[in-house]
Amino acid sequence: MAIYQSTSPYSITEQNNLYLDLLKIRPVPAEADDFLYTIENQYKHRPDLLAYDLYGDPKLWWVFTQRNMEVIKDPIYDFEPGKRIYIPKESNLKKFLGV
Repeated sequence: MAIYQSTSPYSITEQNNLYLDLLKIRPVPAEADDFLYTIENQYKHRPDLLAYDLYGDPKLWWVFTQRNMEVIKDPIYDFEPGKRIYIPKESNLKKFLGV
């Protein structure tokens, strides 16, 4: 049976030794010190690169979608230059994820 790490978007989704159940969304809570960021050209369709640059872990790409669900519907193709999103502060994110 696969157990997903706390940094995975699947960590709270039910699972057994045969399959992973439907994804349970892990909404990232809004914090007062989240900062408003305008996506730059080098991150077009690449939330993994931004996650690496900000948090040192490309596997945290999903955080941007979960924190900005009203702005980003498709986690890849809605990640467009000029779009403004909120970015969680790294210390708040680590506390939320339990790492």
